[in-house]
Amino acid sequence: MIINLEKFISTEQRYWEKLEGFLNKLDDGSIEKLNFEQVKELQYLYQKCSAALSQVQGFSADSEIKIYLENLVARAFTRIYSGKRIKKKINVFEWFFYTFPQTFRKHYRAFLISLIITLVASLFGVLAVYFDSEAKSIVMPFSHLQGDPSERVQKEESATKDNIENLKTTFSAQLMTHNIRVSFFTFALGITWGFGTIIMLFYNGIILGAVCLDYVIAGETRFLIAWLLPHGSIEIPAILLAGQAGFILAFAMIGWGNRTKLKDRLKEILPDLTTILIGIMIMLVWAGIIEAFVSQYHEPKLPYSVKIIFGSIQLLALIAFLSFSGRKKSSE
Repeated sequence: MIINLEKFISTEQRYWEKLEGFLNKLDDGSIEKLNFEQVKELQYLYQKCSAALSQVQGFSADSEIKIYLENLVARAFTRIYSGKRIKKKINVFEWFFYTFPQTFRKHYRAFLISLIITLVASLFGVLAVYFDSEAKSIVMPFSHLQGDPSERVQKEESATKDNIENLKTTFSAQLMTHNIRVSFFTFALGITWGFGTIIMLFYNGIILGAVCLDYVIAGETRFLIAWLLPHGSIEIPAILLAGQAGFILAFAMIGWGNRTKLKDRLKEILPDLTTILIGIMIMLVWAGIIEAFVSQYHEPKLPYSVKIIFGSIQLLALIAFLSFSGRKKSSE
């Protein structure tokens, strides 16, 4: 292959210098260990320099460049595959407070799409129940939601026995398993170019809107908020994150003018999807615990004001965490 050496060097040299500086920092101890983003950057620079080396292999006019690139690629190969510097051990604190929220913000547009679809679907559920009382039996799939909200509230508040007193752990585990399964299914349907993810979000949104209006019409708004907010402040955002992950997958499937191969696009988003999905599991485990041990208790056992304050603090903390956590590091 014939190349314009001068133009080639001016275009590619910045990658060589960046890789060399990276390796020098590893050698002198300026970087003691690599985080995930640094590992990706090192791998990328190594691939760029390897490609450059292959292009100049048959070009004999300047052997110094070949020798330089050979040494550089060899050093990078040693760092990447020897395992002496790149540690596979995950810093859990760094992942949770930096990588997870940064990844969320990186794909905030996909989250906004997920949120908008859910809000539109919730409005649809509200209108369906408001204009057609018989729609309740169709849009609410759970038997405990089919009855009169006031009767349920009276029954809950007058109960003298805890029906799940000895089953809270089992009940909590069932909630976690169900919600994680629904979330992962919502994400996985992104492979349908996002149509399946849209359907799942819309379905969940309709139920949410219908349930809320049903309790509001019955005059049980306070009970509704105190019941949903403690666990819903985490569970509902987790479902939205699952939608976000589904749309990230869908965007990679579609390509949007990206000429790289599908497998390369999927490979590129895999770390971010893994991060978001692990975050979803953590959120839903916590939500399952709260639903079993907090949400199921009502007045007079547990004041609604306490539950509402608790849920509100959780929601505000989650919003602040996803919006601001890790910003300092990302700007360095």
